[in-house]
Amino acid sequence: MEELTDAQKARHAIREFKTITDALVLRGFYRLSGKLGRELESCLNSLSPEIYGSMNDPRIVELKGLEYVLDRLPRGIEECNRIILTEEDPFENTNAEKIGPYKRRRTAYRVSDNELCIVISRGLSEIYDILTHLTFLYSEARKIFNRMKTETDMLTLEWRSLEKTMAAMETLDAHQLDQALWNLSIILGRPYQETRDTYDYLEKSKKKHSSNNGLFSIIFQLGKRIDEEKISGDDAVVVYLTPSLVNIIGRQKYGIQWAGDIKDKIRELNLLDRPLHIISANLHSTANLLYGYTALKGADPITETSGRLYDFCHQIRDMGEDVIRLGKAHGLYELTDRSGTHINCQLIDTALLDDMELHPDINLDLPKTPDDRPVLVVMDYAFGAQAFELMENILRPYTYDNTTRFMNIKSISIMGKAGILTGNKGDIMLATAHVFEGTSDNYIFENELKRSDFSQDMDVYEGPMVTVLGTSLQNRDMLEKFQSDWKTVGLEMEGGHYQRAIGAAIIKGNISKKVSVRYAYYASDNPLATGNTLAAGTMGKEGIKPAYMITKAILEKIFRDP
Repeated sequence: MEELTDAQKARHAIREFKTITDALVLRGFYRLSGKLGRELESCLNSLSPEIYGSMNDPRIVELKGLEYVLDRLPRGIEECNRIILTEEDPFENTNAEKIGPYKRRRTAYRVSDNELCIVISRGLSEIYDILTHLTFLYSEARKIFNRMKTETDMLTLEWRSLEKTMAAMETLDAHQLDQALWNLSIILGRPYQETRDTYDYLEKSKKKHSSNNGLFSIIFQLGKRIDEEKISGDDAVVVYLTPSLVNIIGRQKYGIQWAGDIKDKIRELNLLDRPLHIISANLHSTANLLYGYTALKGADPITETSGRLYDFCHQIRDMGEDVIRLGKAHGLYELTDRSGTHINCQLIDTALLDDMELHPDINLDLPKTPDDRPVLVVMDYAFGAQAFELMENILRPYTYDNTTRFMNIKSISIMGKAGILTGNKGDIMLATAHVFEGTSDNYIFENELKRSDFSQDMDVYEGPMVTVLGTSLQNRDMLEKFQSDWKTVGLEMEGGHYQRAIGAAIIKGNISKKVSVRYAYYASDNPLATGNTLAAGTMGKEGIKPAYMITKAILEKIFRDP
């Protein structure tokens, strides 16, 4: 029998993880320590994702992966043995404690001491994301448990010291904290300084965002969770997926309401006849480029504006409220999501931009006739497969008062963060096609954005992009295979889903095949570079320049579009 390559093994592991997860949605529950839970863990171990570093080393706990996962799961999840995923929000008008992850837009509730409910409103990608993180967390919990007891089932000296630390956490002085961290580093199999760094990171986010319970408590609870489960099967961690969760597949309940609210607002503002341009991006860069220069010059005290666009972008970082206030007086309308998609939007009527002074480096050709001026629909970042649902619904004809009319959509621009396979953080990638990971689906298109649209001091790469199942399921061998076979320049989660919806809308006749399409991504990480994955931390200032350069290019294309 011919031996599979490492890349083929990785692809098989991702396919198997997806198949098991899809089956779990229909089955309705599983135990993390049960057969299906172990199969998911086996898939993750076989895959050995770059973002989870030392996951497969039984001697050490993966701290950077732990930080990444805890930022994306609700606070206190390590204390719970009942985790319910539901499509409905059952506690919206109750006294249940509402909690949300620091770095994921999702709704969750702490129902009781051992029960947590997470509302799934962003599609299957959100389920894959959560179950991947839970699988990793449970795998690390068993490593911690192995340092909890001796071969004779007695608590280790280090664990007894951790119990004393837990009882005295509020009164530890600096010296005692150092001793406690040293002891914890032995349990984790990590150097003291790495343990200290993770402790400091979690303490900072705990105090600023109330996003976790701190490193000592998390490690203690994870080990305790496995111990209690071994004593009694009733304490096993069970994930429940409610019957209503199946409704997210194909029903598009959230996307229909979300798109309907946007179209209702466009109609209310009497903008249905105007050319519409959809932009999927963050909710600050477009507004900042259109209103920021005037806001900066009118600031009190008056701020000296820099001649360079990049410096100007840094100057307006902390002026968000001033920019929005000015924008609302000149055509900016904020649409806060009420559907549950967690995707807020902005409408910008550029007919009201005449009094706005733009930065000299921004070249916009405003049509002389107000009726010809674009209306911008700026939508926040979607999450994975959610992108298809949102884009499909925003491109559908608008029905109201027994009337159906097609939306006057002229262009669709996608700006996103992505992992880069050739280059570094902060570089720009322009997609020439989207290739779906694990399937035969691929979409080629004409990207209106070109290398010539960016300054020469930016590193810009053009080529296919891989649309992946999840950022936590990426393996070096598989990514290198994509790079060599498909000549891919990066990986992301939404582009293929967006293009699938755009292609469907053209085939259905909902939009013109002449609609301009633009895809540009800035590199948030390089999963092929050691220590440079998403688990290494956020971009910070590195993301400002490429985000604004892409926004500038998109806006200039929109206003030059005949």
